[in-house]
Amino acid sequence: MLAARDLLAGHLPATPMWSYPVLDAMAGATVYVKHENVQPVGAFKVRGGLTLLAGLTPEQRARGLVTYSTGNHAQSLAYACAAFGASCTVVMPRTVPEAKARAARALGAEVVLHGADMGAAQERAEQLAAGGGRQLVSPGDTPALLAGVGTLYLEVFAARPDLDAVVVPVGSGTGAAAACLVAEQLAPNCRVIAVQSSAAPAAHDSWRDGACVRRPDRTTVEGLATGRGFTLPQAVMRSGLAGFHLVSDPQIAAAQRLLAGHAHTLAEGAGAAALAAVLARPQEFAGQRVAVVCTGGNASAGDIAALGDGTALGEGAAPALSP
Repeated sequence: MLAARDLLAGHLPATPMWSYPVLDAMAGATVYVKHENVQPVGAFKVRGGLTLLAGLTPEQRARGLVTYSTGNHAQSLAYACAAFGASCTVVMPRTVPEAKARAARALGAEVVLHGADMGAAQERAEQLAAGGGRQLVSPGDTPALLAGVGTLYLEVFAARPDLDAVVVPVGSGTGAAAACLVAEQLAPNCRVIAVQSSAAPAAHDSWRDGACVRRPDRTTVEGLATGRGFTLPQAVMRSGLAGFHLVSDPQIAAAQRLLAGHAHTLAEGAGAAALAAVLARPQEFAGQRVAVVCTGGNASAGDIAALGDGTALGEGAAPALSP
C-alpha cells in the first residue's frame, strides 16, 4: 500500500477529512467525514483502478480489460484505462440507471448492458474476457484494487491517529478489508466497522457465517448492490473487523439528507451508509472519535430529488433513523 501511495501521488491529491458541528451533536460523537466523493470519478475506487493499471505490463494493457459493475468500479477502471491507454469493456446489469452507463462511456469504456443483476453481468464479462483474450478484473478479488484503496486509510490515520473507530460501507468489501490491513499497522486500537444495506446482506452474512454466501439483492443503493461475498476481502475482514452492521435503505436516505443539509455534501447512498450506521447506534459511538467514509458522490436523479423529502434539515431537526 505504501508503493500504491507513492504511485498515486502523481495522479490524485489526498482527499479532505472534516468534522461538522451538527453531525457531531446528532451522533453524540466527534465525526470525521472522509470525502472520497471529491475524487475525479466521484468515488474512492479510482485509487484501485489507477494502481491496477500502473502495475500491468504494456502487453497486458494492449490486450484490454473487461469487468462488471453497477457504477463506481466501472468509472474507476474506465478512468484508469484512459490514463494508461488501454481499452476497457464494462458489463452492467440492465437495471442500472442510464446516467451510470453514460458516465462510463464518457470515460471511454465500452458498456455492455446484460442481465438483471451483478451475477448475470459477471457471467457475461467472463465470457467476453475468455473470447477476446482480455484480462478479467473482479471488483472484489483483485489484490491491486485493494492495495490502491488502502491509500485512503493511510491518509485517514495520518490525519487522525487517535481515532476510536472507522466505519466503512461494503459492496464487494475491498474498502473495509483495506481499512483492516492499514489499521492493524498504524492504529491497532482503532475499531474497523463495516456496514451494508439490510436489503442486500451478502457480505455481512458471508462475514458472519465464515464462508462466502449468496443473498437476495433488493437494495436501491447501487453501490451496495452485491448478491455474494468476495473471497479476498472476506478473508481479511474475518480477522480484522470489530463489527459488521446492517442499516436499512430508509436510514441511508436519511443520512444522505443530513450530509446534504449539514455537511454540504452530495453523497450517493453507499457514501452515506457509514454515517447511517453511526447515527443508528449512538450508544456504541458516544463520546468517541469516529471516521465515516463518504465513498462516493454519484447520486442518482432520484437520490437528488429525494433530498427535499422529509424533515426540513435546514431547521436543525434530525429525520427518524429507526428502520
